[in-house]
Amino acid sequence: MKSSTTYSLGLDFGSDSVRALLVNTQTGEELATAVHYYKRWKEGQYCNPSENRFRQHPLDYIEGIEATVRSVVAQVGPEISAQIVSIGVDTTGSTPVAVDATGTPLALLEGFQENPNAMFVLWKDHTGIQEAQEINELCSKWDVDYSQYEGGIYSSEWFWSKILHVSRADAEVHKAAYSWVEHCDWVPFLLTGGDDVRQMKRSRCAAGHKALWHESYNGLPPNAFFVALDPLLDGLRERLFDKTYTSDVSVGNLSAAWAERLGLSENLTVSVGAFDAHMGAVGAKIEPYYLTKIMGTSTCDVLVAPVEGEEKLVKGICGQVDGSVIPQMLGLEAGQSAFGDIYAWYQRVLAWPIEELISKSGLIDEATKRKLIEEALGNLIPELSNAASKEPIGASGELALDWMNGRRTPDANQNLKGVIAGINLGSTSPKIFRALVEASCFGAKKIVDRFLSEGIPIKGVIALGGVAKKSPFIMQMMADVLNMPIKVVASEQACALGAAIFGAVAAEVYDTVPEAMERMGSAFEVVYEPNRANVGAYAEVYERYGRLCDTMEKHIMNQIKNNG
Repeated sequence: MKSSTTYSLGLDFGSDSVRALLVNTQTGEELATAVHYYKRWKEGQYCNPSENRFRQHPLDYIEGIEATVRSVVAQVGPEISAQIVSIGVDTTGSTPVAVDATGTPLALLEGFQENPNAMFVLWKDHTGIQEAQEINELCSKWDVDYSQYEGGIYSSEWFWSKILHVSRADAEVHKAAYSWVEHCDWVPFLLTGGDDVRQMKRSRCAAGHKALWHESYNGLPPNAFFVALDPLLDGLRERLFDKTYTSDVSVGNLSAAWAERLGLSENLTVSVGAFDAHMGAVGAKIEPYYLTKIMGTSTCDVLVAPVEGEEKLVKGICGQVDGSVIPQMLGLEAGQSAFGDIYAWYQRVLAWPIEELISKSGLIDEATKRKLIEEALGNLIPELSNAASKEPIGASGELALDWMNGRRTPDANQNLKGVIAGINLGSTSPKIFRALVEASCFGAKKIVDRFLSEGIPIKGVIALGGVAKKSPFIMQMMADVLNMPIKVVASEQACALGAAIFGAVAAEVYDTVPEAMERMGSAFEVVYEPNRANVGAYAEVYERYGRLCDTMEKHIMNQIKNNG
């Protein structure tokens, strides 16, 4: 460990925004932070939620880097900025994009600027459901099941499903795409001035959890596998990668162009990227067999375990990869495809009459209308939470399924849809909201139950993210449903903090990630203990939830089968 005071930047690219965080590498003190909301994404450009199409323009990311880092630099001044030694990067995933041979996303090239297929395919884009099904069918027939280290079920949220879908849907993009890269690989490549995609350092985290990469395969599956999947993929495998890197590795130094653009030194180290949840777990000082829940628009549940003897395969999760979280430890991932997104959806449903009726009122002026709408929407979820907390467990029989964006784990199935059952003439907005919150907590318990049934112990739960920080109602319910204490991370930016920790190790401020975690990782601000009086009541409703899951999954899949 270096003794002089230095600082590390963490860049956290979420679904709606990018956040930059500056951290003291010796103490973990968070000196400055900045947030930039993606302009095009905020306007709903290039997306069609009814078709499960969610795309993001690379310019949103580029503008976000410049805006947030320059803001942080301005906040701390030149003396501290001169002591910034590293940048770490995390992103959502799997969020791939088609690139040319220089590693430039096609959406930045002439003729593709407004083509959604030439943009980053966001993690929650499910346009590749059919392609995921074909991948699973081929894996089951091949001499090696290449999905075995990814829970045994390949998802439409992942790398190859999206590549194949876009390649089939858009001949021009397919023809122009020399290769495909993950968002978390592209940002470090961009910042270091990369101009040859063959030299890009690919993330172990992204490749292992989403792209069928494993050391025992000597990299990715062979070209013959992908040709059997679809001849359109012939040759692409050779333009991708074999080797992957953990995030304590340096990609290189900040390029001269980006150093000038950001007001930083060219001597600054940029580390290999990874997915937000995995770096958030590091920011939260994850321990072996503690389930770290990153609770935002979706959830990502991360667990690390020592690598001991023969690796046990865990069915139905989002993969297990040596070094995907902490180098030389096995990282296991699960999660829910929608969490905060469920509450945001319900808010939009209730917000429509508020916005429409107030905006058309002739009783007040336009400025007052805007303020009234803003106040009402800002208070909607907190007031719903307060009212719902006063309803009994299970409300009046309302029961929901948390599949509004499909099911990630256990056993990925993006064909599934959300359900609200048990509605009666006494159902109210708070009762329905309570059912939705209960469903999201029950979905979390399904994941815990799967780990336990597969012989993976859960010693405790760590939570971070917007929902964990802002909603005591949801967090207490989660502790009651799981019947486990939940420790909430103090840092508002745990994912960016984890990225900064990796940056510090790549810059050789620390020798190992655990050493850096101990000095820089976040403390905990609160612990939610299970309310023993509620545990049994939730267990009864959870049994009803399980029966409804079974019934609706059979119904939905039979519908799909009957409709061809």
